[in-house]
Amino acid sequence: MLAKLPGPIRIPLALLLLAANILLHVLPLFALSLVKVVVPVHGIRLACSRMLVAIAESWIGVNNFLFGLFTRIRWQVEGLAGLRRDGNYLVLCNHQSWVDIPVLQKVFNRRVPFMRFFLKQQLIWVPLLGPAWWALDFPFMKRYSRETLLRHPELQGRDREATRQACAKFRHMPVSVMNFVEGTRFTPAKHDAQSSPYRHLLRPKAGGLAFVLDAMGDALHATLDVTIVYPEGRGTMMDLIAGRVHDIRVHVRELPIDATLVGSYDDDAAFRGRVKLWVNALWREKDARVAQMLMAADAAPVGE
Repeated sequence: MLAKLPGPIRIPLALLLLAANILLHVLPLFALSLVKVVVPVHGIRLACSRMLVAIAESWIGVNNFLFGLFTRIRWQVEGLAGLRRDGNYLVLCNHQSWVDIPVLQKVFNRRVPFMRFFLKQQLIWVPLLGPAWWALDFPFMKRYSRETLLRHPELQGRDREATRQACAKFRHMPVSVMNFVEGTRFTPAKHDAQSSPYRHLLRPKAGGLAFVLDAMGDALHATLDVTIVYPEGRGTMMDLIAGRVHDIRVHVRELPIDATLVGSYDDDAAFRGRVKLWVNALWREKDARVAQMLMAADAAPVGE
């Protein structure tokens, strides 16, 4: 088992194979994307989209295999029964580390439709990965600070329109739309700065999920409430690759789409309040669940 190799050998070898996997999948992905852009025939473009997803799922599958070879992680995952590959899901999750993304990909790859994340606009410039995310129809969002919006009020609502445009594409294909509701990764400093009422979570932001529900509400058939816990503490991507992450616990809960949460978030104050109440209640339950998962991990026998 490669996880037993000495670190100076194991880590460079793991990085080399992960990089090779990127090239192996990104090159055909780019070639197929070019066909999709150049050929104006709807049927061909639809077929290209399906093939692009198959390439992406293969890419994730190989990554999962490599992490399994080079690491020794104790996985505890609950709530995967009944998930559908032909469904449309809104996936809501707490956010602690970049490790969350490979965790979500391992848990859901080929169990639900391919997940699209809302990404910061700057990430499109990441070599190889940025163009690959663009080719796979990941929505890129340009966030504006409060000061910028005060100086340029005409920029107000741009994120909402970008969300609508992205979701318009998703209405014609099975999709899982991923939303980190806190909007940023958890750190103690951010937690204190927000005066968060939750022990293990940042304050949730309701606007993003409200925009997705407004744009896709009738096309979505369920929400997946996902909670990720790292009992040893939040690690980095390098910690994951280097085998320093040993215990990952994931809880998945499927919830029906509440029709009362579909509406105009910007224009209806009563509706906005209703969505915020729903999200805050969800986050209180999630905070309690994180505490329970951590207690269970502490009580587990060593080596379980």
